[in-house]
Amino acid sequence: MSEHEIDLGLLILRLSLGPMLVLHGWNKVFGAGGLAGTQGWFESLGLRPAWLHARIAPLNEIGAGVLMTLGLLNGLAAMAFVGLMLVATFTDHRGKGYFVFKGGWEYTVLVAMVAVAIAALGPGEWSLDHAVGLDLAGAGWAVAAAVGGAAAAGLLMLTSYRPSASD
Repeated sequence: MSEHEIDLGLLILRLSLGPMLVLHGWNKVFGAGGLAGTQGWFESLGLRPAWLHARIAPLNEIGAGVLMTLGLLNGLAAMAFVGLMLVATFTDHRGKGYFVFKGGWEYTVLVAMVAVAIAALGPGEWSLDHAVGLDLAGAGWAVAAAVGGAAAAGLLMLTSYRPSASD
């Protein structure tokens, strides 16, 4: 396999994950329910204070998605993906089993794992990291993305996850 074929594969992965997360964040702000709907949803998930998380989540999603799309700060973007997907796993997808068609965590864990793989492989030559000479890839960055993202998700859950007694 040639270096250009690998770079093409990495570009396709980045162009799959990055815009998907940008659109998730965009929808939380400008979708049918807007920020008010997102705030109500986060309240129902047990994320407190919901008004704050309704603003932080889309900012993180859009930011991480743009970075992933551009291949900029690759390892840090992957870390943000892991954190975001784990919080989604432990809130919205909690207790619904594995399969996404039943509301389960299949999708969120897959997205997080692909982000860790991109952290390991790097964004490829067709990226801003390569253009500016950043090397935020490799086994160390894969571990950092997985552990750092999990730590961030754990900290958020510890400080902000307060489901009501009926949840």
